[in-house]
Amino acid sequence: MSRLSSKTLYFLSTFAITLPIDQLTKCWIVDRFAYGEVQVVIPEFFNLTHVRNPGGAFSLLADLPQAWSQIFFLGTGLLAIGLLLMFLTRLEDDERLSAMAIGAVLGGAIGNLTDRIVYGAVIDFLDFRLWGGYIWPTFNMADSWIVCGVAILMLGVFLEPESESESESESESEPEPPIAAEERGE
Repeated sequence: MSRLSSKTLYFLSTFAITLPIDQLTKCWIVDRFAYGEVQVVIPEFFNLTHVRNPGGAFSLLADLPQAWSQIFFLGTGLLAIGLLLMFLTRLEDDERLSAMAIGAVLGGAIGNLTDRIVYGAVIDFLDFRLWGGYIWPTFNMADSWIVCGVAILMLGVFLEPESESESESESESEPEPPIAAEERGE
């Protein structure tokens, strides 16, 4: 029997946590809140609000006819899932943090895709009021997993140490500084 690689174990563990949390929280909202119902949790800061978003992030393309919206978001969701799995296969076994980030993004993507199939829109419920009366767009746990996972992947790209082969090839291609006249004995 073959043993799971380290990256696969981290990926599956994260995915197995993020997707159920997303779906359980949405089921809880749908079961306990009428559409549009608001429950103040922290006055002037945080509410639980049952809304449905037929569009993308920040309600992007929410005004599309429902048939086109479903086709577009199901298609892009499936494409994203395929690309995430492809990216996962290209990770080295020791890239555990990236594997966890992909697990989080995939859990969120499948969570929101599930909503689109079951409800025709994404269930959102986390409603924050910020300073100056600004209201952040209502979101859900899947959105949180996606944002955190993408942020971790981006940090990994920017903070990844330069490999030895990259630094060697750069040093080989850099021209030698000119030798001063006194160093040449002139």
